[in-house]
Amino acid sequence: MKILLKIMYDGKGFHGFQAQPGLRTVQGELTEKLARLFGAPVMVTGCSRTDSGVHALGFCVTAERQDKKDITLPVSKITHAAPGILPQDITVAAAAVVDDEFHPRYSVVKKKYVYKIWDSHIVPPFMRGHVLEYKKHISDDAILLMKEAAEHFKGTHDFTSFMAQGSKIVDATRTVFETDVYRDSEGCLCFSVSADGFLYNMVRIMTGTLLSVAEGKVSPSDIPRIIENRDRNGAGETVPPQGLYLKEVTYPFPVNWE
Repeated sequence: MKILLKIMYDGKGFHGFQAQPGLRTVQGELTEKLARLFGAPVMVTGCSRTDSGVHALGFCVTAERQDKKDITLPVSKITHAAPGILPQDITVAAAAVVDDEFHPRYSVVKKKYVYKIWDSHIVPPFMRGHVLEYKKHISDDAILLMKEAAEHFKGTHDFTSFMAQGSKIVDATRTVFETDVYRDSEGCLCFSVSADGFLYNMVRIMTGTLLSVAEGKVSPSDIPRIIENRDRNGAGETVPPQGLYLKEVTYPFPVNWE
């Protein structure tokens, strides 16, 4: 029996999701704390591997007892019981029962990321560690150019130009379904992108490239050429991790969240 959890976490205090000896990670915290909640050692598997400092609003993990016995705590009680055992920077937003064959990473059909930019020299203290502090105002005209450039990411492409150098990925082809550049209700400039999968640092490099468009260093019409050249040096810089959020994960079937 596997339990699927939708979690949110503040990445500031973690060395990424994946467990690492001697380091505080999301997977490590969940493995330790959920064992208390479920009354037995558990195995926690994530839908992705987020880097140090990256946040999540809709990250999914499965939890199952290592002895393969059923978890007896009713799913409907998990979100109410979790705050008592989890640290304040992790929240369980929903839970569901899934088949034993389900895998939270390999079953994904779409992921959506959002990168947040605070483009003012006045930075509210609660924003620190949660946005890119850009400190230069980006005009409405520049945002329109960024939106135009982001449109060129859509479709199925080899995204080698937007993959960290040294990555061991052999097939860099991914399909991008949606992109947008907009201001949210807090005034952050946001770049959102959904795809069937992402390469290492792909969203952060895309964002850096869009900022180059805003600065007039790159034209929206340059994006297809940058993609076609498959050269990391042709794209923009890799922006820092703290503005990045995994917002949503989609599976090929409706999940009965409780």
